[in-house]
Amino acid sequence: MTAATHSSVSPADADAADAVLLGLDPEQREVATTLRGPVCVLAGAGTGKTRAITHRIAYGVRSGMLMPASVLAVTFTNRAAGEMRGRLRTLGAGGVQARTFHSAALRQLQYFWPRAVGGELPRLLERKIQFVAEAGARCRIRLDRNELRDVTGEIEWAKVTQTVPADYPAAALKAGREAPRDLAEIAQIYGTYEQLKRDRGMIDFEDVLLLTVGVLQDRHDIAEQIRAQYQHFVVDEYQDVSPLQQRLLELWLGDRDSLCVVGDASQTIYSFTGATPDHLLDFRTRYPQATVVKLVRDYRSTPQVVHLANGLLGQARGRAAEHRLELVSQREPGPDPVYAEYPDEPAEAEGVAGRVRDLIAVGVPAGEIAVLYRINAQSEVYEQALADAGVPYQLRGAERFFERAEVQKAVLALRGSARSGGSDDPLLQDVVELPSQVRAVLSSTGWTTEPPAGSGAVRDQWESLAALVRLAEDFARSRPGATLADLVVELDERRAAQHAPTVQGVTLASLHAAKGLEWDAVFLVGLTDGMLPITYAKTDEQVEEERRLLYVGVTRARHHLTLSWALSRAPGGRASRRPSRFLNGLRPGSAALGSRPGGPEAGAARKRGRRGPALCRVCGRTLTEAGEIKLMRCEDCPSDMDEGLYERLRDWRAGQSKLQGMPAYCVFTDKTLMAIAEAAPGEAGQLSMISGVGGRKLERYGADVLAICAGQEPAGADPDDA
Repeated sequence: MTAATHSSVSPADADAADAVLLGLDPEQREVATTLRGPVCVLAGAGTGKTRAITHRIAYGVRSGMLMPASVLAVTFTNRAAGEMRGRLRTLGAGGVQARTFHSAALRQLQYFWPRAVGGELPRLLERKIQFVAEAGARCRIRLDRNELRDVTGEIEWAKVTQTVPADYPAAALKAGREAPRDLAEIAQIYGTYEQLKRDRGMIDFEDVLLLTVGVLQDRHDIAEQIRAQYQHFVVDEYQDVSPLQQRLLELWLGDRDSLCVVGDASQTIYSFTGATPDHLLDFRTRYPQATVVKLVRDYRSTPQVVHLANGLLGQARGRAAEHRLELVSQREPGPDPVYAEYPDEPAEAEGVAGRVRDLIAVGVPAGEIAVLYRINAQSEVYEQALADAGVPYQLRGAERFFERAEVQKAVLALRGSARSGGSDDPLLQDVVELPSQVRAVLSSTGWTTEPPAGSGAVRDQWESLAALVRLAEDFARSRPGATLADLVVELDERRAAQHAPTVQGVTLASLHAAKGLEWDAVFLVGLTDGMLPITYAKTDEQVEEERRLLYVGVTRARHHLTLSWALSRAPGGRASRRPSRFLNGLRPGSAALGSRPGGPEAGAARKRGRRGPALCRVCGRTLTEAGEIKLMRCEDCPSDMDEGLYERLRDWRAGQSKLQGMPAYCVFTDKTLMAIAEAAPGEAGQLSMISGVGGRKLERYGADVLAICAGQEPAGADPDDA
């Protein structure tokens, strides 16, 4: 199928097309109406780039300039592709293909493999890390878990840069790669890994791109068939393309220039995977006649957040910095960014958890709050602090939503009810509205209107079903009159694209994982030199990418932004850390690096900082892990916990959880109860010294806990409930 190129548009079509342009700003409108020739959209964070390109496609389709099946829009994540498909459907351009590079290439490879090569396409290797481990073992090279992950990353980088095993050492040296092992060893493992795949008839995700490129290069007839199908291309996040993806795009295009790319060099944060902004920055060199549109009106963030983001980039250096965009906020003013310094990491985590709790108390939904850090290893102390504060949270990057057993069971139940049409389903008798139908069906799989007490697997399963209910509510609002069968189709499409609904709770995520997302309130934590920029960022180019990573974090915030750091890792430790150099000249008082911002958080932090180092009360070793600090002993040191006291505390906590309608961990976590049972405090001062027993919890629960520790019944306890 070829794209329509005629310009005769009926008045009705013209009106329908023009309706797509309503609400676009002048620059977005220029993007939407420039349908011919190469177009380069330089789009800053929060400037509505997805809106601009989806309206561009829809305008082309509804005006008759483009046939839906002739357009291929590619992006980098399944979530982004799913969002794009949803917007295009809403705009009346549902026949357009919106896929990731890998998804589009795999589809083509599956279709053309029998003709180009013969036989069936080799099986796809979902997780390559096991094969890399086996390859290492065959080479008699022992890799620990971290090395295994890093070597796998090196193999992926080599493949997307089209580097074969024999050439890897020289290429890695030239690129300044921080390799986890000797370069020759990695090359040997890489070669053995490739041989293992060939022996077992398997390919990995990088092979999908490599093989598609090979087929299109060798078989001109197949290349021409694809070019006849797709005549217009849109590439989102173009700053993140790898050399291999760029080569595939060139083969799709052939000698044509019907291409629209969208990107922001200041958001290039994946160079370690082979991504490079050079293709975006060189676009006008390759296409001198290209139309270039800059989107700088920021609709996401307040002027205060935008001012900080612009200030960060104002200090940047290098080629990407030369093309930075000066954002202009379109929102009403909001609060200034908050800078907070703490004596140690647990104090920072507790301070952040307290501020999160305060935001929720004034109406900010937990799902609209994020805590972002540089590396995933930083999450544990924040998980503990949020749990102690009674704040629900979710870790981004956990098990895929649609692969969870409870979700699969729920979708199966919904499909069964959809097939019956509700005629003979007792669950759906007298239930008309779609969300009510979904609640009724899910009640048979464990759904209840109120969440279960406590945490763990039961609560996780409930949250998954709650996410499905919210998805049904959103779907019904966007598509009035939709049926249960329509919802099942939507779920199947989302499952195929791994486009999961959001589980409610504060998001904990790395800065890399936060790319493309946004929240009302964002906490950027652990902002010290050595963490951001990370220690192994040695070259100027690597340091600048770390700056861009912080820029991405800042621009995730719509309204509230807090930036914090700790001067030491553990309580009582030497205050040797310094705030991130990227904040110099931006945070108040940054000329005096030793100054500490005022405010209650800093006051509480200084008070905590007067404590000595946390020492194990059994062996005397200095404690550094959050869980050990809470127990005040090493994990492997013997416990003198009163088991009976611990059980009485657990029973009391269960009663409080039921009484207050909150998860048990929101009262006290298991670790805190263990610490109480080990210490058996006799008075409030001793209880207050236990990590996890803050001022509020001491005031609320202190009398009960001390009574239980003394072998008495807590005040107000019902003997029948004991």
